[in-house]
Amino acid sequence: MPNSNNRGDFAQPAAAVDPSKTLVWWLGVCVPAALSVLLVINGTSGKPFSVITGLGILGLVIVWILFLLSLLLRRTGVAAVEERIEKLTSMVEHLAQQNSLSDDARRVINRTRERELLRRAIEEDMGREDWDAAMVLVKELADRFGYRADAEEFRQRITTARAETLDRRYRDAVSALDGLIMQRRWDAAIAEADKIARLFPEVSRVAALRPRVEDARLHYKADVERRFLEATRDGDVDTAMKLLAELDAYLTESEAAPYKEVARGVIGKARDNLGAAFKLAVHNKRWVEAADLGDKIISQFPNSRMAAEVRSLIDGIRTKAAAWQR
Repeated sequence: MPNSNNRGDFAQPAAAVDPSKTLVWWLGVCVPAALSVLLVINGTSGKPFSVITGLGILGLVIVWILFLLSLLLRRTGVAAVEERIEKLTSMVEHLAQQNSLSDDARRVINRTRERELLRRAIEEDMGREDWDAAMVLVKELADRFGYRADAEEFRQRITTARAETLDRRYRDAVSALDGLIMQRRWDAAIAEADKIARLFPEVSRVAALRPRVEDARLHYKADVERRFLEATRDGDVDTAMKLLAELDAYLTESEAAPYKEVARGVIGKARDNLGAAFKLAVHNKRWVEAADLGDKIISQFPNSRMAAEVRSLIDGIRTKAAAWQR
């Protein structure tokens, strides 16, 4: 066969030995051997056994071991060279066969390997949640390589995984929106609802998010109005004042009109209560409490007559409060 002849042709030169190398090898073995024999003869000529005799015997043993090792290495080296040549010959033949094939023929031969590479690439795109890139490779798998069953399996997996990922991200976004609603950050919640609508246009539920925020705001506004009226009815001036300040952020001018009279009554009562408490604290010489109440009157009712009266007294009250705290 042609292959065996080629290997024989390559192996023949590898087995040939350079005469100069052979001469050096024999001299390297024979000269030490001869010297060892002379040492043995010289050592045994005078005495039954001497140091020279021992050295000669040791030299013979060493030479014999070196001879065996050298022979073994030479044979092993030839075998390794022959094996390497066979591998190189096989590789060259394989490359020659590949180069002689057309692109279509090479694709048929590498079909299984390319299929596995393509499947692996699709799996990697799915792992990165790059669904569009994965679908492009799936189309390649079906149209170019003809693995339509594999492609259909991947399409189903991608569709399912894409839907699950989309749903998870949507739920996370809605959860963040609910947090803003709970904090009553209405402007931020409206902006977040609009952002979710842009990010998830294919989700049908996204259209209800902005109305959801607006409804929550209206419900909270109605709750504040109810509690304000209840606090006013019950004479809970402090609570009514807090709710009135909060309600001011929700009411338009027209919506606030019905509450103006109620608000005046609440504010007037709160001012009167603060004024009475301030006068009582001054009368009882509770200077720290009087200073705190005076600051509240000036802060909450800056334009009132009572605030003007407090301003004329507050510096002296603060001095007495500081001295008392020492």
